[in-house]
Amino acid sequence: MKIQGERLYLRPLEKRDAHGDYPSWLNNPEVCRYNSHGEHLYTTEMAQSYIASVSDNPAYTVFAICLKENNQHIGNLSLQQISLKNRSAEFAILIGDPSAYGKGIGYEAGKLLLDYAFHTLKLHRIHCGTHTDNVGMQKLALKLGFTQEGKRRDAIFKNGEFADIVEYGLLYNDFLKGQK
Repeated sequence: MKIQGERLYLRPLEKRDAHGDYPSWLNNPEVCRYNSHGEHLYTTEMAQSYIASVSDNPAYTVFAICLKENNQHIGNLSLQQISLKNRSAEFAILIGDPSAYGKGIGYEAGKLLLDYAFHTLKLHRIHCGTHTDNVGMQKLALKLGFTQEGKRRDAIFKNGEFADIVEYGLLYNDFLKGQK
């Protein structure tokens, strides 16, 4: 399955991705500045294990974000903790190639994933959370139509200190309103 956008496409994360740039992203302090990665060396074997664990797991849908112009894999995007009973999931994104920052890649990929989540998977609610200092992700969540729902105080320990996680949610009806 391939989900086509204007400048990029989403495809399922594959075993071969563990042999590309993907593992190095999780060792890059800039890429991991606000997420839970980067504490320990992330290896090809760990990437292979992760890919195998999510490939046939109904609670996860993980896509590689690839540029159309050269098929370069520049990031990952996922729905996690998918609950078909509750028709909900968590949205997560990692742009691994810093040269792609600030170019609207996250927004385009996010729109594609949300359309898939709401129209193909028939989900009702998507949520995400981010480090209180991750202004880029906060702006992305709002631009995608998410609503800030609150904060989890001291929910992440990163770089020797606790930080809050800002929580966002998006309901199907609000997603439809945003598309008009």
